[in-house]
Amino acid sequence: MPHRTTRPQPLDVPGILLALALSIVIVLPLLVVGVWAFTEIWRYPHVFPQQFGLRFWAQTLGRPDVWHALRLSLTLATVVTLASAVICLPAAYAFARMRFPGRDILFFSFLAGHAFPRFGLLMAIAAIFLQLDLIGTFWGVALIQLVNTLMFMIWIPVAAFQTVDRRMEEAARDVGAGPFRVFRSITLPQAAPTIAAALLLTFVGTFYETEGAWLIGAPGIRTMPVLMISFINNQMVIQFGAVLSVMLWVPSFIALMFARKVIGGNAFAKGFGG
Repeated sequence: MPHRTTRPQPLDVPGILLALALSIVIVLPLLVVGVWAFTEIWRYPHVFPQQFGLRFWAQTLGRPDVWHALRLSLTLATVVTLASAVICLPAAYAFARMRFPGRDILFFSFLAGHAFPRFGLLMAIAAIFLQLDLIGTFWGVALIQLVNTLMFMIWIPVAAFQTVDRRMEEAARDVGAGPFRVFRSITLPQAAPTIAAALLLTFVGTFYETEGAWLIGAPGIRTMPVLMISFINNQMVIQFGAVLSVMLWVPSFIALMFARKVIGGNAFAKGFGG
């Protein structure tokens, strides 16, 4: 049998250049912020910092408002994620398995809030919240952030429930399993990784949400992203904002590691119908 040689594939130079450019655009700002967090003196026209140190870390971590904002952000993200799961997962199952009048219009309405400028929508909601005395309250911010979770917590779980193997469910019914047993033993285990991906996206997105927290929460509620913006705008010390930015990276890093180790890389693609 003659030996078959494989021709080397030509390099995709435009693709490599595009990937390199995207990496620079994404990584370079993060690198600069990370350097600023550990810089004590960096003045123009010096290209590199003149002095490194942890002085601004000590000053930032010594502020009570930083720890209060961190606890508040974690509490809000947890409450909003749990509330979104309770509200949206049953609705997602209904969208995936049932047919009812207005289903498609209602389903796509969850996408409509992300198809238009969000600030205008937030202003309209703020006017309603003002009449309900929800401005500047924890539950006002939680409600506005709950609205932001609807697309993730509806669309992704719907795709998860639609990809469940119906033949396994029918086989379980044939041997006498009831609807709840089928859901618990067959449906939920198959959909669980993708639902976990949706919950993770919801938690991280809520933790970093800024516009609603600023517009609805001011002046009494200041989450970590809002406090970071306040530090940069009001105190004009870039290191304070850089330190908070690095602190905000930690939840994302933990979430990504969780997604990689526990959920699996294909859960996100499956959730979006891939």
